[in-house]
Amino acid sequence: MWFVEVLRHTPALAVFLTIGLGFWLGKVKVKGIALGTVTAVLIVGVLVGQLDIEVGGPLKTVSFLLFLFCIGYSVGPQFFKSLKGEGLKEVFFALVVCVLILGCSIGVSFLFGLNPGQAAGMMAGASTASPVVGAAEETINSIGGDGAKGMVDAIAVCYAMTYVFGTLGAVWLLGYIGPAMMGGLEKVKRMTHELEKTLSPSGTNNDPASFIACRPVAFRAFCADGEWMDSPHTVKELEERYEKEGRRIIVERIERAATGEIIEKITPETEIFRDDTVVVASRREMIVGDNSWFGREVAGVKILSFPVEDVDVTVSRKFKPITVHELMTRKIMDGVDIKRIVRNDVALNPLDGTEVLPGDIVELVGSKKRVEECAGEIGYADPRTLATDFVFIGLGILLGGLLGALAVKIGAVSISLGASGGALVVGLILGWLRSKRPVAGAIPKASLWVFNNLGLNMYIAVIGIASGPSFISAFTEVGPKIFIAGLIVTLVPLFISILIGHKLFKFHPAVTLGCCAGARKTTAGLGAVQERLGSTVPALGYTITYAVSNTVLIIFGIILVIVMSN
Repeated sequence: MWFVEVLRHTPALAVFLTIGLGFWLGKVKVKGIALGTVTAVLIVGVLVGQLDIEVGGPLKTVSFLLFLFCIGYSVGPQFFKSLKGEGLKEVFFALVVCVLILGCSIGVSFLFGLNPGQAAGMMAGASTASPVVGAAEETINSIGGDGAKGMVDAIAVCYAMTYVFGTLGAVWLLGYIGPAMMGGLEKVKRMTHELEKTLSPSGTNNDPASFIACRPVAFRAFCADGEWMDSPHTVKELEERYEKEGRRIIVERIERAATGEIIEKITPETEIFRDDTVVVASRREMIVGDNSWFGREVAGVKILSFPVEDVDVTVSRKFKPITVHELMTRKIMDGVDIKRIVRNDVALNPLDGTEVLPGDIVELVGSKKRVEECAGEIGYADPRTLATDFVFIGLGILLGGLLGALAVKIGAVSISLGASGGALVVGLILGWLRSKRPVAGAIPKASLWVFNNLGLNMYIAVIGIASGPSFISAFTEVGPKIFIAGLIVTLVPLFISILIGHKLFKFHPAVTLGCCAGARKTTAGLGAVQERLGSTVPALGYTITYAVSNTVLIIFGIILVIVMSN
């Protein structure tokens, strides 16, 4: 058949066919439930693999290293921030959950007599930890042996068989059983809404598609025709005149009445003549009042039609913690608005009483000059860009590979991170360093999404195609016992985790469920919890535990292979 021959001759086309169909299939919902892209890509890859297509070369390794580096880069800031302060409690919880998953996986693997490849695939699917697949494959290949090829093929088979219930089981346990274990759904809902009120007062709008109409900073246009303007005055004199009334303003632009010229470069000595149009910027309460001595307010459509900057600023360690109200009263904030504050990947409302802490990301809005001055005072600006720093990515993955090549011998066993572990660790470190000083290494969120999804799914597609010919025979050999093993590893650690989070760690019920979802790396589980509780509060526990678990489970996947190989 012509089409099949084309795919065999150009295997790259088979990979893209698998990714395209897999992404489409992963979005198809049956009774509100979807397979997810990773599982769908693997299934399509196995089907395409039945055409006996050889996918060789470094494509699989390159895509997986790119994925791991970018995962490390994205979670690095939260990972290292969590190692101190209040986040430590959630770090320990995530470690406990990971230990439960590893322990249960080892026990079940010995119970059912699984080989290292089957055990690793089962653990990866049952705990929805896709990166474990690559780390386990690399470890098996490094150990070698006559049965290495069969073990590597078994990883994909067992992963595919356990991933679906790994997702559905977590959704059911977290969304339905979890609340019942902590006093019932209604009680947990009530407690969640009470906590929500303390985090976001009733006047705050949580709808991401809208915003509060009353902005703290305003730009207003005035025609300088008041009695005070019978003679020309400088910008400095105008600002001093306002200060005498206890109001602080900044002149942003001036439109000359005589010529229509718009002056953007304003200095203290710039003169204002009668009937000029002047743009004044300040906090709203500073502008509102009797301005008749200066002039009447006008629409100023032309002169107010200028762009404002929207910049993320990372608050430096030297910055003394203060409230939003205290910060906004400083002169550096004249003409600058705080749009939002992000802490540990959770967006906070910039209310007057909200604290601004070192390490926070503060989104500032205002004219370019004012925002730059303000950013320099409180931390490091991270201007929005569409350009990705590929030098940073390329050299970062290279450093990770070199780090992973370093091995430590314990007896007769040589242990190393491997290229995949090294890429993850370097990604974590570089992502954290960039969060401290965002002067280099920009990877826009859209690029991260592409690298994460394309990297992982391209890797999974190659695995599926390569294991396709042996998939059916392997499935018939281990099918029932792998499914039961995966069911145990999905439910038992998660059930115990809910009890530990609630009884031992004393987390708020909603946060307990969020922590469990993060430690189990199940976004679907978090979504189910938030939908059942009608609140986004569970996300407070998700970020740190996800960052820790994302890293630790990869290492535990390597440990599982080593343990099952001995």
